Amino acid sequence: MATAFNSKPGKSIDEPPSAGGYQAEPGEEFMNPRQQAYFRDKLLSWKDSILRESRETLVQLQTDTMREPDITDRASSETDWSIELRTRDRQRKLISKIEAAIRRIDEGEYGYCEVTGEPIALARLEARPIATMTVEAQERHERHEKVSREE
Repeated sequence: MATAFNSKPGKSIDEPPSAGGYQAEPGEEFMNPRQQAYFRDKLLSWKDSILRESRETLVQLQTDTMREPDITDRASSETDWSIELRTRDRQRKLISKIEAAIRRIDEGEYGYCEVTGEPIALARLEARPIATMTVEAQERHERHEKVSREE
């Protein structure tokens, strides 16, 4: 029988862990040390969970063997492994984005749109802590990409 990967219920590993969300104090300065620490911890936790999942996949790939006698079962296992490896490759790229976000925290640039320089909403950063643009700038960027592809 084919081996099933990622059989854990719940959120995708591609989504950052949520711990109830950041609660800003009234009048709190944007990207103050408390916010920076919160998002750094969130990013590091997300990176750790991705790396842990990758290690589990590696162990599973090393211990599972392709000994299914039935060719259909073997093909199913190979398909599962291929999907899992593509997922891990996507997560490898995600780790690079997480590390870039941590560098932006260190450099004092985190939370500000790379296009407009405006603060990115805390709710957006909570949902996508690797965001580099405000929602509006991201939408403009995506519209421009769509137009460029169509030409």
